Amino acid sequence: MNARRLIATTGIAALGIAALAGCGPAEQESDGVLTLWHYEGENSAMGIAWNRAIEIFEEETGATVAFEERSFEQIRQTASQVLNSDEAPDLLEYNKGNATAGLLASQGLLAPLDDAVAEYGWDETLASSLQTTARYDEDGVMGSGSWYGVPTYGEYVQFYYNAEMFDEYGVEVPTTLDELEDAMQAFVDEGITPLAEAAAEYPLGQLWYQLALTQADRQWVDDYQVYDNPVDFAGTEVTYATDTVADWVESGYISSDATGLAAEDAGTGFINGTYPMFFSGSWWYGRFLDEAQHDWSTFLFPETEMSPGSSGNLWVIPTTSGDPELAQEFIDITLRPEIQAIMGDNGGVPVAASPDDLTNDSSVELIENFNTLLDQDGLAFYPDWPTPTFYDELNAGLQGLLNGSLSPQQMNEQIGSDYEAGLPASAGSSTP
Repeated sequence: MNARRLIATTGIAALGIAALAGCGPAEQESDGVLTLWHYEGENSAMGIAWNRAIEIFEEETGATVAFEERSFEQIRQTASQVLNSDEAPDLLEYNKGNATAGLLASQGLLAPLDDAVAEYGWDETLASSLQTTARYDEDGVMGSGSWYGVPTYGEYVQFYYNAEMFDEYGVEVPTTLDELEDAMQAFVDEGITPLAEAAAEYPLGQLWYQLALTQADRQWVDDYQVYDNPVDFAGTEVTYATDTVADWVESGYISSDATGLAAEDAGTGFINGTYPMFFSGSWWYGRFLDEAQHDWSTFLFPETEMSPGSSGNLWVIPTTSGDPELAQEFIDITLRPEIQAIMGDNGGVPVAASPDDLTNDSSVELIENFNTLLDQDGLAFYPDWPTPTFYDELNAGLQGLLNGSLSPQQMNEQIGSDYEAGLPASAGSSTP
């Protein structure tokens, strides 16, 4: 789930991080109001936890939080312009990754947080595997350099399944890829499309990437994400993913109507029982707990150790923030065990909670799956991260595949060219 628009920077990319490293926004007198943006739903795990954090923040600081909920797409489409203006908030949630937080950091639009990290000990609080998306070098590539964001939750992609529909049609929870296809075929035989999907936004792209991961190793992920080596878009990983999506559409596992559907359409289709399965992120978990009227559960994609996932999105402080110190205090509150436990109890994936503080048994499976991925180095990030425009380009390729305007080979050639065109100059070339 990620951003993707390349803005001309006329030299800022070269100068921004070097000029700002180790320091934050210019200090100025606080007005006692922290302007805060995020795009988590009120009944989501993060929304519930952060609402409590706002209460604690206001009680302890005497300051006021002016919160504005902005949609993911609103922030995605306007971040570079807004953060370069006097309309920027003091603190906001923003997507992690090279094409998003990395891009804004390279443009000098995000304040480096190294001093705050040292003061609050966030590097001790967060596992090293979760720090990758918090740090960016001068080119905006994640994994090294200064801290430009702070994650307060984890996330990963998994299967959600309607347990009542599985029982009704005698379908077993699959543990192999063959069993997964058998399960989907069983629903097709009953006239039911098994997978809730959306190609206008991120869900289908994440499924495509997961299929590539079944053929990949960690080196391929590093090549794809952080440019260790060129990526062959005619290679086994990409061709298997694209061919399998095409096969699943032809088999009726995925509806060709998904071309015009958004993530919300797929998610609500699972909630209302139209589809028995939905492959998407842990960020849906709390909402499904709250809204789904049927019994449901989850499982990791079978026969692979890697899954799309990472730390959650980041708290970032714009360089134009009028209250960076208040913003840092709020970030620290969201990492307290009390707030982390609230997140976990409401279907989130906490990164700093004590298990003894959790009271909701329903969240145990979610957290156990995440820990399984952590233990096997299984967080493989997301498919659109490598370039600022690849989110839209991958979606366009998959839409062409679904509607028949692109063959699998043509899609791979198209997205391979798009990928290479968007790489930073330091990355070298891929093989489309």
